Amino acid sequence: MSSLTLILLAAGSSTRFGLDVKKQWLRVGDQPLWQFVAEKFEKTKHFDKIIITSSSDDIEFMKNYADFTFIEGGSTRQESLKNSLCEVDTEFVLVSDIARSCISEEFLNEIISHIGKSDCIVPYLKVNDTIVYDDVTIDRDKVKMIQTPQLSRTAALKSALLQKEEFTDESSAIVANGGKREFILGESSAHKITRIDDLKEVPCLIPPSNDTLSGTGFDVHAFDDKGEMYLGGVKIESAYGFKAHSDGDVAIHALIDALLGAAGMGDIGMMFPDSNDMYKGIDSKELLKRVVTKLRHFGFVIVNVDLTIAAEKPRIGNYKLPMRKTLSAILNIESQRVNIKATTTEKLGFIGRGEGVGVIANANLKYFDWMRS
Repeated sequence: MSSLTLILLAAGSSTRFGLDVKKQWLRVGDQPLWQFVAEKFEKTKHFDKIIITSSSDDIEFMKNYADFTFIEGGSTRQESLKNSLCEVDTEFVLVSDIARSCISEEFLNEIISHIGKSDCIVPYLKVNDTIVYDDVTIDRDKVKMIQTPQLSRTAALKSALLQKEEFTDESSAIVANGGKREFILGESSAHKITRIDDLKEVPCLIPPSNDTLSGTGFDVHAFDDKGEMYLGGVKIESAYGFKAHSDGDVAIHALIDALLGAAGMGDIGMMFPDSNDMYKGIDSKELLKRVVTKLRHFGFVIVNVDLTIAAEKPRIGNYKLPMRKTLSAILNIESQRVNIKATTTEKLGFIGRGEGVGVIANANLKYFDWMRS
């Protein structure tokens, strides 16, 4: 068989999906959708290489899951495809969308059996209903609903994408560039997930795992004789603040690490490095908001959090309830699911000497259950 590369497009922002979670991060069991689709293709043994496009926000996290070739996509489908084609050195390339998740092996084999017969092999579906365009009824037998995967000669596709015009599929670009395409009958079960209701049309997907994912965080900050003190997002009446690159909210910093740990997303230093002046003096509540948004995009739901604040000073008993309310609003969970505890170290260590504060945090996550949407 001629050499063949697979490109899976997964760099979209899912703006039409209608949920906070990106559709490529919906879980199938405990796998994100993009990985589920990629491994289905991989098991067929048809491909010399599998390339997955990803947004700049997602790409590093994707690399934690699998060893495919990951390429940062562009602002459009066509830009993402052009970026990926730079990594293709095989004679033929198959391009599909992660959102078309239930492609059968029989359908894939049928497409590949036509390799080399045209510049582009294009599956399509017939239209069964009456079609009206611009208030005129047209012959539905002349209408084709185009699907992916599409199988192209790599050289023909690379050349076609040099055009300035934007195309919504590979075959249209190739034809506009003087190439030829061959249509083959598609598969209705290869339905594309565009909106939430489309999930009802993809029978191969199983519900997300019901596992609880737990993470811990630990952080300490020394006192500074200047500045203001913030703990758990609340201003503490104090004559001193914390030595820190940001506002020094040690409780939120520990909480962020716990959330990232539960999701397998590294730590606060990786996401918000103190070498970056962008975060100098930043409100830690803003950092937490960004983490919560990223967790939602990646298909996680926060179940509860628990923080233990160790300090000889200041006394924080009167601030526990405001902390719960502040953090619950950012985490988008009920305040009873945010627990704040205070303790001392019995005069031991730097905390016991009144030199700073330490915080241990725990967070529990679940996968977003798209079956209930």
